[in-house]
Amino acid sequence: MQHVYITKERIRSLSRDRKELARVGKLCGCSLNIDDDVVHVEGDAYNEFMAKNIIYAYGRGFDMADAERLMDDRNYFASIDLRQSFGSEKRIKQVKARVIGENGRTKKYIEQVTGAKVSVYGDTVSFIGSNEAVSEAETAVNALIEGRTHKTAYEKMEAAHRRNKAAAHDVRF
Repeated sequence: MQHVYITKERIRSLSRDRKELARVGKLCGCSLNIDDDVVHVEGDAYNEFMAKNIIYAYGRGFDMADAERLMDDRNYFASIDLRQSFGSEKRIKQVKARVIGENGRTKKYIEQVTGAKVSVYGDTVSFIGSNEAVSEAETAVNALIEGRTHKTAYEKMEAAHRRNKAAAHDVRF
């Protein structure tokens, strides 16, 4: 049995819509139960692992459809904990605002260019996508964390995207 600890807010959301929890259980071949701030996952080892990853991603702010992308072995989850870089809540809030951008434009642009899904939740910025997509998105977010301009962050991300695209093209032929 696996235990997934997620925020009370996300637990309440799962509790309100038990259909999502049941769907994940069915997809992964596991039983999932909520107890206070813990989701209990029971099944065979691999299925528990898959369900745990999906629930954890949901707990980091992704909607369930995006979290379920982790069922595809080509996708994975990564997260940047902003508390490790910044001590003050004020600075974390500023960085989160920079990553989201005005009306969500920065986050949307990162998702559009890379194909990765991005979630800014709590003190983390998390990603779901292929190895290349997550790496490209992390490049942009790390540039913003370092205080670089949005233009520089986009240029670094776009350059990484072009390199990955060229490498993928070279491998196929």
